[in-house]
Amino acid sequence: MDKRGRRVSLLQIVRQLAPYLWEYRVRVGLALGSLILAKVASVAVPLILKDIVNSLNTRQAVIVVPVALLAAYGALRLANALFGELRDVVFARVTQRAVRRAALTVFRHLHALPLKFHLDRQTGGVARDIERGSRGISLLLNFLLFNIIPTLVEIALVTGILIAKFSPWFAVTTFLTLALYIGFTLFVTEWRTVFRRFMNNMDSRANSQAVDSLLNYETVKFFANEDYEANRYDQHLQKWEEAAVRNQVSLAFLNIGQATIIALGATGLMILAARGVANHSMSLGDLVLVNAFLIQLYMPLHFLGFVYREIKHSLADMENMFDLLKAPLAIVDEANAPPLAISRGEVRFTHLSFSYGGRPLLQDIDFTVAPQSTTAVVGPSGSGKSTLVRLLVRLYDPEAGAIVIDDQDIRRVTQNSLRHAIGVVPQDPVLFNDSLYVNIAYGRPEATRQEIEEAVELAHLDRFIASLPKGYDTLVGERGLKLSGGEKQRVAIARTLLKQPKILLFDEATSALDAASERIVQEGLALLANHRTTLVIAHRLSTIQHADQILVMRDGRIVERGRHRELIARQGLYAELWALQQETRPLSFAAEARGYPPIDPASARILGPTDA
Repeated sequence: MDKRGRRVSLLQIVRQLAPYLWEYRVRVGLALGSLILAKVASVAVPLILKDIVNSLNTRQAVIVVPVALLAAYGALRLANALFGELRDVVFARVTQRAVRRAALTVFRHLHALPLKFHLDRQTGGVARDIERGSRGISLLLNFLLFNIIPTLVEIALVTGILIAKFSPWFAVTTFLTLALYIGFTLFVTEWRTVFRRFMNNMDSRANSQAVDSLLNYETVKFFANEDYEANRYDQHLQKWEEAAVRNQVSLAFLNIGQATIIALGATGLMILAARGVANHSMSLGDLVLVNAFLIQLYMPLHFLGFVYREIKHSLADMENMFDLLKAPLAIVDEANAPPLAISRGEVRFTHLSFSYGGRPLLQDIDFTVAPQSTTAVVGPSGSGKSTLVRLLVRLYDPEAGAIVIDDQDIRRVTQNSLRHAIGVVPQDPVLFNDSLYVNIAYGRPEATRQEIEEAVELAHLDRFIASLPKGYDTLVGERGLKLSGGEKQRVAIARTLLKQPKILLFDEATSALDAASERIVQEGLALLANHRTTLVIAHRLSTIQHADQILVMRDGRIVERGRHRELIARQGLYAELWALQQETRPLSFAAEARGYPPIDPASARILGPTDA
C-alpha cells in the first residue's frame, strides 16, 4: 500500500473511463464485433484441421486432396488475423482519446487545487504519476476489452466442445487445470503488487529529487554539491533497484508456477487423447483436435495470467494519478456565481483575518483603495504584506472579513473573471521555457502582433529584443533564467500591459533590481499604473513616496497609515524603516526593525574569526 494508504479498484477505474467509451460507442461496438468474429474463426480452425487430418488418413487421399477444407483452413486463419487487426484500428482512437481526456482532467484539476497543495507538491513526482497513469489507462483498456473478455469466451467455447465431443475426464482435467492456474495467479500477483507499488513510490521520489536538483543547478554549483546531489538521487535509485529485483524474481516464480500447471494439464489431456486413439474410441484427427485446442486453450490462459498481472500493475500505476483527482478543491465558485463587473475599481478590505498552518498572518485588516489611486503596503519581512495579494486574487479565502470590489464580495463572483480583472507583477516573475513572444503574449493570448509590439515598446523592452539575434523567437530558458532580473521584470510589465487589467498588484516588483534597472522598470510600472487602481507591496520605500496612501504593517496588523510626509513626521515604524534605508541607523537596527534582538558578533559561532 502506498504512503497515502489508498488503492484504486478496477470498478472505480471503469467508472472513470465509462464516459470516454460511451462517447465512441459505435467504434467500441465495431471493435467488439471484429473481436467476436476473430475468435469464432480461431475456434473453427482446429475443427477444420481435424477434418483435414481424417480426410488425408484414408486411401482416397492419394487420389482426392480435400482442397475445399484446405481453402477453408487458410480462409479462417486469414479471417482471424484480419479481424484482429481491424479491431485494433477501430479501437485506436477510443484508447488514445481516453488517455488524452484523463490526462487533461488531471491537469485541469491540478490547476484548480489550492495554493497549499502546490506549495507542498514535488513537481517531478507529480509529472511521473501522470505519465505512468496515462500509460496504465491505455494498457487497461486494451487488456480489459480485447484480452480478458475474448480469452474467457474462447476458454468457454473450447471447454464446451471438449465436453460435448469427448470423455468427461477431458472436462475434469480442464477444470482442475483452470482452477489451479487462476488460483495460483491471483495469489502470487497480489503478493507481487506490493513490490510494484513500492517501485512506483521510489521512482516518483527519485524523479522529484532529480527535477528539483536540476532546477536549482546554479545553487548546486555555488556550493559544489554535485556529489551530494548524486548520492541523494542514488539512495532513491538503490531502493528502486532492490524492489525491481524482488519484482523480477517474484515474476520468474509466477511464470514457472504457471508453466508447471499448464504442462501438467496439457500432459494429462494428451494422455487421455492418446489412449482414446489406441482403443479406437477417437480418431487421429481427434488427437490433432485436442492438441490444437490445448494450444488454443492454454496459450490464451497463459496470456490471461500476463494480462491480469499487467492490469494489477496498471492499477498500481494509476493509483497516484487518481489520488490527485481526490485532492479536495479549497477555492470553488458558488453555484451560478456571476462574473465580476468593475465600474469604478474600488477595492475594500473589511476587517480581514487569516491564518495559515495555525499561525495568524493577518488580523483585523481594514482599508480601502480608492478608484484610480495607489495604495502602498510596507513593513518588516513576515508582516503579512504578500498575503494580501494572495487573498485578493483568491489563492486563499479569509477566515473572517471580506474583500469587496465595487460592492461585490470576491467570493460571490467567478474566479476567472476576478483574475482577468487583476494584473500582478511579482517580485520574481517566473517565465515559461519558451520564446519571448509566447511569454509576452501570455498576458492575452489572442492579442495581435501589433498589440504585443506596442506593449513591448511601452515596457522599454523593444531595444533589448531588437539586439537579440533571434528577436522575439529567443528562448528564455526554464523560469526565464537566461534573462536578467530587470529584463524579466520588463517582460512581466509588457504582458501585464497587454492584459489591460482594471486593478494592479505590484508585489515588491523592484526590490531585487539594481539602481539602473529599477529606474527603467519604475517608468514602466508608473505607465502601467496610470488611471488604474493600484496596490503596491513595497520593500524600497523610495519607490512609493508619491503613493496616495501608505499602510505600515507589523505582525499581521496595520500599525500606521497616511502619506509619506505624514508618516515621516510621526516618527513611528515607517520613519524608522525610512531612516534604515537611508543608512542613518546602525546595522543592528535592521534586525530590531524586523522584530529580532541585535546580534552580538562574539556569540555568532557560524561566523569565522575574520567575519566576526
